[in-house]
Amino acid sequence: MNYQDTVNWMFKQLPMYQNQGKSAFKKDLSNTILLANHLENPEHKFKSIHVAGTNGKGSTSHMLASVLQEAGYKVGLYTSPHLKDFRERIKINGKEVSKQFVIGFIKRNTSFLENQQLSFFEMTVGMAFDYFAKQKVDIAVIEVGLGGRLDSTNIITPEVSVITNIGFDHTQFLGNTYEAIAKEKAGIIKPKIPIVIGETQEETKTVFEETAKNNNSKIYFADQLINDNYSSDLKGSYQKHNKKAVVQTLRVLRDLDFNISEENIITGLQNVVKNTGLKGRWQLLQKEPKVICDTAHNKEGLKYVFEQLQRENYSALHIVFGVVNDKDVSTILPLMPKDAAYYFCKPNVPRGLDTDILKQQFLDFGIKGESYSSVNMALNSAKSNASSDDLIYVGGSTFVVAEIV
Repeated sequence: MNYQDTVNWMFKQLPMYQNQGKSAFKKDLSNTILLANHLENPEHKFKSIHVAGTNGKGSTSHMLASVLQEAGYKVGLYTSPHLKDFRERIKINGKEVSKQFVIGFIKRNTSFLENQQLSFFEMTVGMAFDYFAKQKVDIAVIEVGLGGRLDSTNIITPEVSVITNIGFDHTQFLGNTYEAIAKEKAGIIKPKIPIVIGETQEETKTVFEETAKNNNSKIYFADQLINDNYSSDLKGSYQKHNKKAVVQTLRVLRDLDFNISEENIITGLQNVVKNTGLKGRWQLLQKEPKVICDTAHNKEGLKYVFEQLQRENYSALHIVFGVVNDKDVSTILPLMPKDAAYYFCKPNVPRGLDTDILKQQFLDFGIKGESYSSVNMALNSAKSNASSDDLIYVGGSTFVVAEIV
């Protein structure tokens, strides 16, 4: 199999949350542990940082990797989902895993993967850990896929764990209260391993404090401890919370004898995109008319995005918007600007919500718009309708953004 055949096999062979949603979600770690044993436990062969949270875990992971690279470390970075190419999920010092490694890993382990019926995510985690171990990274930043307690990544014992915040997303797996979701995320807190919480939230604070206490883990609420305001090339207003979580995590690593200077932090935060290749976070795609995209896809994330849009200067606002079919649109409708022109689209994944359904949900809320059969058609229509001093925002789902970056 060539690279594309290999990736197609991974996508088709087994449940994949990106495409299928709930049916791809596994309820325990037994498969991941079996795979790790089969691979001779690569997760024990490198140091790591574990990053969970409803929003901001991807940005936080990339910022941490960028600073650690500036400090001279060989840094693995595991994130999900990818936007364009599967290999974006697995990087070392910003460079994607080679096609040959992906092909070779699947080839070497095909019979085991088939016999155990591993999910797409489980085999991807195994591949990443195997790669980081073989490449002898100094440290790897590992982003949780979904939740925490039962996530495939949760077989590592990191130097420090990070939980950015808690919001309502994937409630069909994680529960429908802040407290229930926090308990799932708190499942990454390990005995005597420090835990950094990005945002102090009244509904979740006690959950984290109790879990940390039960594990003899020192807990740090970053927003209460970090007062410095570092600049970053990630321009979303919501990054202010993520930056505090990053800086507090780096201070914990310093206490663990990692050599990270203030200059490394400043330079690392200002060069996240250059160092790691991160895309889709308040990303400026063109200037006239200004086109901005962002992967925010739930109430908490979109709240910051629309607040920031209001601070932009423009004559008229155009919104290209699409979501996946397990999204509770009613929670985000009150946030949507009433004075914008809307272009509804369906992201090109099986989970994409049909545009006519999305259009009707908005219409029931008093917001009119037009439907388009693809993201690019919607964006092209917005561009042709917009004057040079208008603003076009593209978002609603990671998979909408994936089609235009």
